[in-house]
Amino acid sequence: MMKLTWRIWILIIILVMSLISIFGIPPTFMQKGVIITSIDSNSTAFIQGLKQGQVITGVDGEDINNLEDYTRIIQGKYLTDENVKTIINTKDSEIILFTNSAPEIIVTDIPKTNIKTGLDLAGGSRALIQAKDKDLSTEELRDLVDVIRNRLNVYGIADMNIKAITDLSGKNYMLIEIAGATPKDLEELISKQGKFEAKIGNETVFVGGDKDISSVCRNDARCAGIETCQQSNEGYFCNFRFTIYLSENAATKHAEITDKLKVNSSTQGNYLEKPLDLYLDNNLVDTLLISEGLKGTVTTQISISGSGTGADQSEAYDAANVNMHKLQTILITGSLPYELEIIKLDTISPLLGKEFIRSILFAGLAAILAVALVIFIRYKNFKSSMALLMTVFSEIIIILGIASFIEWNLDLLSIAGILATIGTGIDSQIIILDESKQKESLSLKQKLKRAFSIILGAYFTAVVALLPLLWAGAGLLKGFAITTMIGVTVGVLITRPAFSDMIKGINE
Repeated sequence: MMKLTWRIWILIIILVMSLISIFGIPPTFMQKGVIITSIDSNSTAFIQGLKQGQVITGVDGEDINNLEDYTRIIQGKYLTDENVKTIINTKDSEIILFTNSAPEIIVTDIPKTNIKTGLDLAGGSRALIQAKDKDLSTEELRDLVDVIRNRLNVYGIADMNIKAITDLSGKNYMLIEIAGATPKDLEELISKQGKFEAKIGNETVFVGGDKDISSVCRNDARCAGIETCQQSNEGYFCNFRFTIYLSENAATKHAEITDKLKVNSSTQGNYLEKPLDLYLDNNLVDTLLISEGLKGTVTTQISISGSGTGADQSEAYDAANVNMHKLQTILITGSLPYELEIIKLDTISPLLGKEFIRSILFAGLAAILAVALVIFIRYKNFKSSMALLMTVFSEIIIILGIASFIEWNLDLLSIAGILATIGTGIDSQIIILDESKQKESLSLKQKLKRAFSIILGAYFTAVVALLPLLWAGAGLLKGFAITTMIGVTVGVLITRPAFSDMIKGINE
């Protein structure tokens, strides 16, 4: 029986951790229910407590095992215009709705694994966008990404990826990927103006942009930051506060409107009877209380506060920081700061993606088995062939485990990177096998050491060659580069040393 060396034990431990990363604990393929992928932030369901990412396990006392169960129950309930009571059970709560229409949510079956797939496999649209007649700086592009992300979040779009990318010449672009959207949908979302308004009741106080807002305090502890964190009955909450500066006209209008309002007293303090409501494209995105000290006062400086909650103080702090940054971004510019143009627009059917996955799995398995057969014929050793197969499959599992852990979206180029990794891995393993069979007077340990010097040289060459691909094609080749670098690094540090020990054990 082959001895389990420490290198082989490391491979086994990392394989187990990768499988946990891919399937979770308990395994996702054993979970019942449907997951909420999108919900209207102004809907009754959202107000009552349903959130994106929650798993619905039952409706009106009936178990929900899959999307078919949920669709059957919901479609049979709302047949009249009268309000109907609906009890929705999630994993950690029970939500009761009284409405005459189905909940404004989008649900889907729980994924069988934690592996995230890109648009090439899941289907949807991708747009590569630049500012028209302007080269954006890194900071300008970051603000634009924040504005677009906030805008699209308002529309309740799930499976959305927006990021800043740079090509080899240093030019900045924005890449938007939306699963399930058509090119027309994507063009309409990007072309909308993004009107921001702050209202008290039905009266507009100021709008986003430099017309009414002179500046917003950011990254300055003197006028922006997290103030206090406290524990409550439901966990922790942290309060944030930052300052905005209005134009003279906006400040005067704010004073005229607030002068007519009454003051309400509560345990939280004294605030005006009407709040300041923030709207983006006529959708309510946040509501802020107005301190009584601002009643009828012409001031260009307004302090805006809010909070974030979480299960522990760290989570609440992070949530408050995210909420503060979101509000700051909206107030800086609710509308698009630049005229945009789409320079590349792609779409792909999810059916094509499924067919591709099926085909590539079949082709990859056939190729690996063919290589193992050739190895068996060449070296006439069944154990060596099996060791090669185990090592190849181990590399694939570990790559997928790392991709699941870092939530990397696997697209066609990422799959190509995995295939490239398999090829380089088999090359390295053949080098190890050839060196172990050499009839020189060197010891087996010295032969394997010589094989690894060749493998390390090839590894560093591959990594250096892949680095430019991180930025080539405006970053669209990043998936191939990242996946291949992960694969060859896993091979050099984990699987090939273990394979070397396997061959050493077989030959001894």
